[in-house]
Amino acid sequence: MSISKDVAKVQPSATLAMSSKTKAMIKKGVDVINLSIGEPDFTTPEQIKQAAIDAIKSGKASFYTPAGGLPELKQAVCDRIKLEDGVEYNPNQVIVTDGAKFSLFLIFQVILNEGEDVLLPEPFWVSYAEQVHLAGGNAIAVKTTGKDHKVTVADLDRSITPSTQALVINSPQNPSGLVYEADELEAIGNWAVKHDILIIADDIYSNLIFNGHKFTSIVTLGDEIKKHTLLVSGVSKTYSMTGWRIGYVLGDEKIIKIMNTVASHATGNPAAVSQYAAIEALTNDQSDAKKMRQAFEDRLNIFYPKIANLPGFDLPTKPQGAFYLFPNVKKAVSLCGFNNTEEFVNALLEEAHVAVVSGKAFSQPDNIRFSYANSKENLLEAYDRIVKFLNNHGVTVNE
Repeated sequence: MSISKDVAKVQPSATLAMSSKTKAMIKKGVDVINLSIGEPDFTTPEQIKQAAIDAIKSGKASFYTPAGGLPELKQAVCDRIKLEDGVEYNPNQVIVTDGAKFSLFLIFQVILNEGEDVLLPEPFWVSYAEQVHLAGGNAIAVKTTGKDHKVTVADLDRSITPSTQALVINSPQNPSGLVYEADELEAIGNWAVKHDILIIADDIYSNLIFNGHKFTSIVTLGDEIKKHTLLVSGVSKTYSMTGWRIGYVLGDEKIIKIMNTVASHATGNPAAVSQYAAIEALTNDQSDAKKMRQAFEDRLNIFYPKIANLPGFDLPTKPQGAFYLFPNVKKAVSLCGFNNTEEFVNALLEEAHVAVVSGKAFSQPDNIRFSYANSKENLLEAYDRIVKFLNNHGVTVNE
């Protein structure tokens, strides 16, 4: 029995692997604080759950929907983008999918031919490269020289190839929490238009912006940039609906139509009950989403200065969005006597019972990623455990 060459090259998700290991330890009774997984720790707001219950009781959730999503949900997506970003799309420019992760997977399946390239500014989310490989493409890691891990036009010029088809821009970024400014995005967008390269804008964290910073979607920066962009988002992070699996893509009508066709053969429609819940999330009261955003901001303001102060943890810039910290720990690894970051991360889990993710998964092997999507109490306890862990390995922490 043979296995597809493309599939054989794919690596498991490092974030999900660490989360699974952590949950297995917790199940055995180990008191692990899980800072490895990228999902809100809140339950879905009550009115969204009630909309799902109503859809089930009425019978609406019992049947197939169009493969690309309910018409009323696609209209709700258009209305939400118009309200938040001031940009107009029509429902024929929208596809609803089984989560934003599948949106990205579907895009790469549709746009790539064998051997074509996608530019991924470092650091980048773990699944981008693997999804490109599954589509037969090449993931080109772009070394970033801009401030705070931001890619510049000069970086892109050094990385472009004759086979480059697309560029992924993720703002706010997973894993670093960086947020691109409007002028930075405009320069990138104009570069993509000049070279006729498709921009894949992963805006899934767009509503998690903190401490007065402003989010700009690249699709707002001119008609030509918008035409060259597929905008990816979903309900998982803003509304704490990771388990409901609803993502969406907005963009060129021809590409969206082809994505609909492929989705019809791959998954059929997203779960009907989840779609009705998403309509409620996008169209009605946003107060719970705002409360969750504020909670993440409060946690960032508490957790960031503590982690940034740890010996050997290099984290000079405070993140502006998402819910991650991504310090360089090369010095801490050396001070503690470990050979590499993976050893450090595993020891932190086994000895201190704090779960984080090695930066190798994000193309930055000297970094680790913390998710602060956890309670203040757990974050402070995790910090105390890390301090004790460092002390046990001969590193003194001055608090």
